[in-house]
Amino acid sequence: MAEEIVNRVATSKLKTFDLEEIYPDGKRVLFDIKDWLFQEIILKETDFRASVKNHDWSQYKNTFVAITCSADAIIPSWAFMLVAAELTPFANKVVIGNLELLETVLYQELLEFIDFRDFTDAPVIIKGCANKPIPNAAYAFLIGKLQPIAKSIMFGEACSTVPLYKAKK
Repeated sequence: MAEEIVNRVATSKLKTFDLEEIYPDGKRVLFDIKDWLFQEIILKETDFRASVKNHDWSQYKNTFVAITCSADAIIPSWAFMLVAAELTPFANKVVIGNLELLETVLYQELLEFIDFRDFTDAPVIIKGCANKPIPNAAYAFLIGKLQPIAKSIMFGEACSTVPLYKAKK
């Protein structure tokens, strides 16, 4: 008589954390101020302020925005801050930097609100193979949350993991 096949993964104490599950839905926008520069290299304050004033900021409602300048120009901090001040009432989140920094900030904030108690003394797999743009820094933030409490931490899928950490006995 054949023995019953048992799914040991399903019956184990193994916990999986998938960063993709907490990925906030919403459009990501890279807002480039280079078009508001004179010849894309010089910021003329009067012209720049006029561009800011005349822009339709409502189009960024419920978006996540990274403010950048792709031109090789020296931009004063106040210029980025002025744009951020206009975006903030509409956007879900505004950062000054690129889209990777935006995702990094989002994950850093999200991980602060998660209750990790269920992972205490458990073997944990941090799921790999994401379809969303999860920055490497998000994995480091997650390790920082899990390492003090988890029994072990692995990366990948239940069928194929890379060991990352094992608590000392």
